[in-house]
Amino acid sequence: MPGREKSIAETVDEVLAAWKARGLHLPPAGGQGGDGIFATVDEAVRAASAAQLQVAAAGLDKRGRMIETIRRLCVERAAEWARIELDETRLGRLDHKIEKLKSIPSVRGVEALKTEALSDSTGLCVIERAPWGVIGMVLPVTHSIPTMASNAINVIAAGNTAIFSPHPSGAKCAAMALRIMNREIARETGIENVITMTAEPSLRAAEEMFRHPGVALLCVTGGPAVVKAAMKHGKRVIAAGPGNPPVVVDETADLDAAAAAIIAGASFDNNLLCIGEKEVFVVASVADAFIAAMRRAGAVQLDAAAIERLTGVAFRFDEGRGPGSAHLKKELVGKDTAVLAAAAGVSIPAGTPLLFGETGEDHPFVQEEQMMPFLPVVRVRDADAGIAASIKAEHGYRHTALIHSRNVDTVTKMARAMNTTLFVHNAACPAALGLGGAGYLSFSIATPTGEGVTTPLTFTRERQISIGGALRII
Repeated sequence: MPGREKSIAETVDEVLAAWKARGLHLPPAGGQGGDGIFATVDEAVRAASAAQLQVAAAGLDKRGRMIETIRRLCVERAAEWARIELDETRLGRLDHKIEKLKSIPSVRGVEALKTEALSDSTGLCVIERAPWGVIGMVLPVTHSIPTMASNAINVIAAGNTAIFSPHPSGAKCAAMALRIMNREIARETGIENVITMTAEPSLRAAEEMFRHPGVALLCVTGGPAVVKAAMKHGKRVIAAGPGNPPVVVDETADLDAAAAAIIAGASFDNNLLCIGEKEVFVVASVADAFIAAMRRAGAVQLDAAAIERLTGVAFRFDEGRGPGSAHLKKELVGKDTAVLAAAAGVSIPAGTPLLFGETGEDHPFVQEEQMMPFLPVVRVRDADAGIAASIKAEHGYRHTALIHSRNVDTVTKMARAMNTTLFVHNAACPAALGLGGAGYLSFSIATPTGEGVTTPLTFTRERQISIGGALRII
């Protein structure tokens, strides 16, 4: 019917058809012996359920060995797996995909698990963490293998197993890595199929996973549509949703340090990171100096005409081009700066990490999570105006916000006003996840449902054991 909006299933099936047309078919598998790849969701869940009984019964030492196997493989095969993922998805940068895989040892494993004990004159209470069972997990196309490895470490540490539903455009690389991880874990521990998936990923298979009675908990890393689809089945959902991280640069900032940090974060993997700097609000009194610092640090500035040409390629618009009429197209997502520069009609030096340029506050590049290495810069009257603009651009996702400032009062004001899961002060965005900062790493950041940066504890149930009048020595 003319004008009818496509359903999620139709959209994903179109992606799957395009994926198959490129010759990216998974090898057939089914039943036991497929190293975790099964013909149906039911087979994959049943295999994961059998494995989960063994994982839950295994001590922390054996779970730790499984986790060390995953960490080792990600480091040893980083270059190989990064190339395979880039060849399949055609998103991002090879050097940064290698870095992501090499960072996997920073994901928390069994060391995150703790047992608490409380005692008084009435007795003793032991509080421990129990597994859920089989976790259903959706993977994004932007970080297919790293997200799978990160989530596998978390769930295995907690005594669970997982069935993964990768995005069709990142399924071949996910299946390849999953097979190798399972094979090496079985060789190390004797436990098979600790992580599973189906041979032919699709939205229908994902929805079957969502409603399968053998799946106890769901973790979805992706866009709003797949999060909504997961939530309608009545199970608890850990949802890692979208972000549009704003950056404020005030008049007290170290402008050269700010420019270097912003370029490092916004250019990482061609700005595919959900935590990546997506728009900058700079106080007008230092805007010219900040722009000069960006150029000195290697970013290339686009003029208004070039930005307009780039906008026309990056977005489609409803009639009238009013507020909210812009819709991101996929053609430039995750592409290199050279591709964006060609779309903008300009030439840039080889190796340029980031393009940037001045826009208005309501520009589509400011208001949309665009995931490409172009950074809009908006002049604002003062820091308060920058914070207000940041709240608008972040859209209440409560994901990530950043500031460069030496004024502690301004930093505090923005942190309280944004109330985001991650807040970064005077550093590049990866600092929020322990990469150049004091945090810890995960590739699933649960903002809509509030769990935050996931850890093994995210995938546990709290359990109390009470003992009356016993074990008192004082």
